[in-house]
Amino acid sequence: MSGASAASPAVSAELTRPPALAVAAPVRLLAGAQAMGRAEIQKLRHDYLDLITRSVQPLLWLFVFGTALRHNRTLAAGTADYRAYIAPGIMAQAALFIAIFFGLAVIWERDVGQLQRMLATPLPRTAIVLGKSVGSGVRAFVQATALLIVLAIASIGLRWSVLGVIGSLVLLVIGTGAFAAMSMSIAAGVKTRERFMGIGQLIMMPMFFASSALYPLSIMPGWLHAIARVNPLTYEVQGLRQMLLGVGGGGELWLDFLVVVGFFVAMVAAATKLYPRAIL
Repeated sequence: MSGASAASPAVSAELTRPPALAVAAPVRLLAGAQAMGRAEIQKLRHDYLDLITRSVQPLLWLFVFGTALRHNRTLAAGTADYRAYIAPGIMAQAALFIAIFFGLAVIWERDVGQLQRMLATPLPRTAIVLGKSVGSGVRAFVQATALLIVLAIASIGLRWSVLGVIGSLVLLVIGTGAFAAMSMSIAAGVKTRERFMGIGQLIMMPMFFASSALYPLSIMPGWLHAIARVNPLTYEVQGLRQMLLGVGGGGELWLDFLVVVGFFVAMVAAATKLYPRAIL
């Protein structure tokens, strides 16, 4: 009788526990991230116009700005065509534009009450953040794939290899997810879309120009070079350029991946902590 009595509280607790919470935490995290990612991909399937319009901007940078400076050997850092040199930077820039404004969805979800309902579910907060980061990464993946097809058609001299293309897309998706998580962290403390747009521009443009997206680190003045060295976008661009062109920024590819992955982990952790505050 005593054994049955001792076991009954544990049995009762197991019976009253919600089915979703009876699953192991890592499994719930993976399933939740997958569900959120699938929801973001569904949005993408019904929003082709957004992808098309966002693809115009990198093409303008590539074929207008890049063509104007096509034969500039200093900016091209030894490559024969400046358009090839800036292609990885333009790819990263287009993904950054997607990610940095991803926090607008958080403000919209709060305004319509969707955020409150989402936070009331048993989904781990990390799963929500990861799922949304996956959504931004998928958008960047589709856009980058389209850009690579245009580069191939235009015969712009990238170093085409299966591992190089796959590795660059993986690095781009991780970096985009990190910037999307950063955007969500900012949105958690901003109450209006207009204010968020201003903050997003304030962060995005200096981050883009203080990186190696448009010009090599070697021609930067000392103060800008120091900023670029702590800018995660610099390492993302260097990794892309190393895999697609065989030209980097003097660093190692493993270091580029390490910095981008570390930045992703840090931003996901920050967004997980700050995300619930968006409803306040």
